[in-house]
Amino acid sequence: MPLPESPRWLARQDRWEDALAVLTLVHGKGDPNSPFVVREMAEIREMVEFEKNNADVSYLELFKPHMINRTHIGVFTQIWSQLTGMNVMMYYITYVFLMAGLTSNANLLASSIQYVINVCMTVPALLFVDRWGRRPTLLVGAFLMMTWLFATAGILAGRGHWAGPDGVENTKEASWEVKGPASRAVIACSYLFVASYAPTWGPVSWIYPPELYPLRVRGKAVALATSANWAFNFALGYFVPPAFVNIKWQVYLVFGIFCLSMFVHVFFMFPETAGKTLEEVVDIFEDPRGIKNVGTPAWTTRVTTRRVRLLEQNNIDEEQRVRREMEKGGDMKAEEESPNRSGSETVQTKS
Repeated sequence: MPLPESPRWLARQDRWEDALAVLTLVHGKGDPNSPFVVREMAEIREMVEFEKNNADVSYLELFKPHMINRTHIGVFTQIWSQLTGMNVMMYYITYVFLMAGLTSNANLLASSIQYVINVCMTVPALLFVDRWGRRPTLLVGAFLMMTWLFATAGILAGRGHWAGPDGVENTKEASWEVKGPASRAVIACSYLFVASYAPTWGPVSWIYPPELYPLRVRGKAVALATSANWAFNFALGYFVPPAFVNIKWQVYLVFGIFCLSMFVHVFFMFPETAGKTLEEVVDIFEDPRGIKNVGTPAWTTRVTTRRVRLLEQNNIDEEQRVRREMEKGGDMKAEEESPNRSGSETVQTKS
């Protein structure tokens, strides 16, 4: 099977032998007695036993004090993904390029290039997102998209002019017109915007929410987050065309401010989950030394794939040193100083 089931899901179905086989395949390099596999199986057994004793789960569970922060992070990950303006750029890019002076087949060709960029720029995320981490990827993506949106707004405001009540080519939504080098700059910013979204918020907005929740509430939590995504997708589909008519180039300011807001929100509230087990993520949100009902401050969390690789390589002494450093709040330093920097990344299985 190219993509095995999650060992936690298999354990919940009492398929313990299959769960062990998947862990051995993914992390044990064929050795079911690998220290990593043994430790992970013990944590899974403990968590599954806890879930069996707390099996009655409803959507109200997601809004209890110990879960509300996780719920809000998952929902806002999907909301911000829409408020980046990416889907708007994909749906209505023909209006933007029409304002930049591209008509007929030239408009369609330029629009199709944007889709090619979207696909190609997603590939780096598939290869390196675990190494980059979730927080840095989201922060960098928000900053870059904000830059291109504000740049586009500035170009349109400074070099463009109102196209009249009928718009460009009798298209009211193309209410602003820009020509010459400024039009090429608008097209370039549009391409750079897509190239910034594709390896950052594009994939991570779907990877991140399932990593936040215990298995017993994950299905309902992810369903709630996804419903928020489609609700805002629907709303923006109605908002943007009349916005181009009424507020013109200021539409780019609106989405630029959204990107600035999401940057601040991610920095202060979104903890790092890359390289962590579900049990370790629970510890982040339920840290008794952290903020009440929030847990460990998000900006202090770091990527910890190095420790996982050390366990997979049976380097127990070094892994324990890294864990001690992490517990003292020095996880970044431990990560940077750890030897054996080569090795395979944590392989993610289907949840």
